[in-house]
Amino acid sequence: MSDSLHIVCPHCDTTNRVARADLRQEPDCGKCHKPLFTGHPLSLTEASFDRHIQRNHIPVLVDFWAPWCGPCRQMAPAYEQAAAQLEPEFRVAKLDTEEAKNLGARYNIRSIPTLALFLNGKELARQPGAMGLADIVRWTRAQLAQAGQR
Repeated sequence: MSDSLHIVCPHCDTTNRVARADLRQEPDCGKCHKPLFTGHPLSLTEASFDRHIQRNHIPVLVDFWAPWCGPCRQMAPAYEQAAAQLEPEFRVAKLDTEEAKNLGARYNIRSIPTLALFLNGKELARQPGAMGLADIVRWTRAQLAQAGQR
């Protein structure tokens, strides 16, 4: 494993090189100087999605959701809390499938909410349906462990 990782800034989308040992030291972006980890889900767009999925050297958990979806809104507070627990080991993000219809189609999202875990640009696992905080965290960590990434 490399001693440094690429981490994409959630504010300006710049790729930063961060020493693995410094991940928990609240690193800042070299360009915009804002925190690389906020403890909140990052809202992705069609323009930013691929950069975050492909350039981050940490796994990216994406919640495919829509504002009109009751179960999505019900899961939102737990997902917000999950971000605080999973970062900086994971990047936690959300993608509004109403705003990014092409990505919903590209990933064949048939029901929302759907959680998908990506690493190095590839989808490792997917889980449809709303979950509580403990289940989100447990499922995410279990998928990475099953992929042999721990």
